[in-house]
Amino acid sequence: MTAKTLTQSATILGLWLISLVCIESAFAGGFRIYDQSASATGQSAAFAAQADDPSSVYYNPAGMTQLRGTQVLFGTLFIGGHTTFSSPFSPMTRGDFGSSAAFPPPSHFYATVNLKDVGYDFAQSFSAGIAVLSPFGNTYRYPTSGPFSTAVTQSSLQLIDIKPTLAYKLNDQLSIGLGMDIYTFFNFWGEGQYETHLRSSGGPPLPPTGTPLEVNGRGTTGGFNVSLLYTPFMSSNNKPLMNVALIYRGQAELPIKGQFLANGALLSDVRTTLVIPQVLTGGIAVWPVQDDRNSWKLELNVDYTDWHSMRNTDLHLSNGLTISFTQNWRSTYTMLFGTEYRWLDLQQLPNWEIALRGGYWYSMTPVPNSSFNPQLPDANNHSISVGFGFLCKKNGHFLGLFECGHLSSGRMNPQALGLDLAYQALLYEPRKVVGNLNPVAIPGSVNGDYRTLFHAGIISFRVNF
Repeated sequence: MTAKTLTQSATILGLWLISLVCIESAFAGGFRIYDQSASATGQSAAFAAQADDPSSVYYNPAGMTQLRGTQVLFGTLFIGGHTTFSSPFSPMTRGDFGSSAAFPPPSHFYATVNLKDVGYDFAQSFSAGIAVLSPFGNTYRYPTSGPFSTAVTQSSLQLIDIKPTLAYKLNDQLSIGLGMDIYTFFNFWGEGQYETHLRSSGGPPLPPTGTPLEVNGRGTTGGFNVSLLYTPFMSSNNKPLMNVALIYRGQAELPIKGQFLANGALLSDVRTTLVIPQVLTGGIAVWPVQDDRNSWKLELNVDYTDWHSMRNTDLHLSNGLTISFTQNWRSTYTMLFGTEYRWLDLQQLPNWEIALRGGYWYSMTPVPNSSFNPQLPDANNHSISVGFGFLCKKNGHFLGLFECGHLSSGRMNPQALGLDLAYQALLYEPRKVVGNLNPVAIPGSVNGDYRTLFHAGIISFRVNF
């Protein structure tokens, strides 16, 4: 292949890279897999105004002031499902995660501490926390001989989000939170980079038909978030009867540097910038029942994502050429509804709390037909979730084997052990794509009918010290 041909190939592939990088985010609701703890997933992520476990670091950092002592929560999300594609001009094909579930599975870790409870009296109104999340971590595959193999055969984006966070309790009714978001890649997590594969269409000036092509890249950037939790009404035992939440996540720009490869040979180095849009979330929770024996919560969240910021992206090639690509994405809303009923003092299980959860969301797609890509076939979607929670407190017995508050001695002796489980069905509305403008695929090959169903199971473990 001549130097001129390599340059032309890199130019066309550059256009394609921008479209793929941007589409990747649509599947996860805009760089955010909402399911970052089992307690929240059981309520279809309507958790911002409740935010009463360590996953508040993600859902509403101001909620950390509700937590006592030191608490840790960790777990993982198992995502499965498939997409079917059909059109009058090509055979039906199917895409999936390459196995029964995405691997490595998106996972979460949280740690929070009430500074007064651990001896820092000078910071008695402060709580601190940190989270490490994998908001992507999935690989999606289609047959290498499928009808749109010239658009995509495999894609993955294992992006990590590290969230150091601080919250301050102004008074009994109002708390505020402030946190950072550090977006990066780790070599030990999946591919450790953004990566997409496809087959050459053979059109000039691309390599011969069927040549394996790969685009990869990685980068690091920072962002911030601010949050508020207001409790206008409380019960006689100082538990919330109503909470109001507001969370703002600022826009960030993620620089991605990588390579174009054909059969493993370098075509061109490349750098581009991926905009992580600003997000505004509001929530309200009410407790029709709130006493020492039972608690019942209903919650509504509204999530606005400013995908309008993804309208244009520039790609810079190592040969000095800059290419512009237009996405024309739309800003979108997600409506989330959730409920939780807790039994706080069961005679059959003394010193245990049991929770039953359910939820629903409706989420709009920001992606127009012109920039749609089947690697993550976004459409308006509906989530239906159910979940259970079990918290074994001090003096409670776990499976009759040991007392939950007597596992060790010293300051870090656990006071409670928790287990949360949830299942979610994600139902995408059928989508008919016409007028697609993929710059490297065979013209018209992406157009057709897409039907997608995903399902997820999530498990979280909790330890209160």
